[in-house]
Amino acid sequence: MQYQDCAIEVQADETDTEKAYVYGPVPFGLTLANANINPQTGLATDYLNHFNEAIMLLEMAGDGPDCLADIRRWQPMSYREHFLESRLKARDLAIAAYAGADPAARACLDHLASTMTTVIEATRARLTDDLPAQAAGDVAGRAAAWLKQLVARAGAAINGEIDRDGIDAPQAIADRLMRCG
Repeated sequence: MQYQDCAIEVQADETDTEKAYVYGPVPFGLTLANANINPQTGLATDYLNHFNEAIMLLEMAGDGPDCLADIRRWQPMSYREHFLESRLKARDLAIAAYAGADPAARACLDHLASTMTTVIEATRARLTDDLPAQAAGDVAGRAAAWLKQLVARAGAAINGEIDRDGIDAPQAIADRLMRCG
């Protein structure tokens, strides 16, 4: 695994199989594994919480118009942006590990994140104020179901199960989703 020049090695275990790379200070003794960063891929599942928040809001959209306003306020974030906004004590470690993450795993995660963002944005565009509540609930429910599948695939990529087969282009997935309603 190659790491960017600006990352510095701060620790390695005795077998040198797990290294932590950081831009800033890391609490003493913090390693990738105990920071919930997969040591094989260098990626953290915490990033998926950003998309799980959107799923939760979409699932509640059928219950009330207030949720639609919350969905509209949801903003896309890259992996790095998510961790920069995070209050996790290992945020610097997560950012640095991502910079040196397994290229195939990172590319797969980035593609899936782009796809999820496109689905959420297409869904938001469809959820207009003049859309009847039942129809809004149906659109949001379909989007949430698609997103759950994509989050599961992203979690698998983070954990080293890289599956590029069957991952359509982000806009193709959003278009297919919107044709269903």
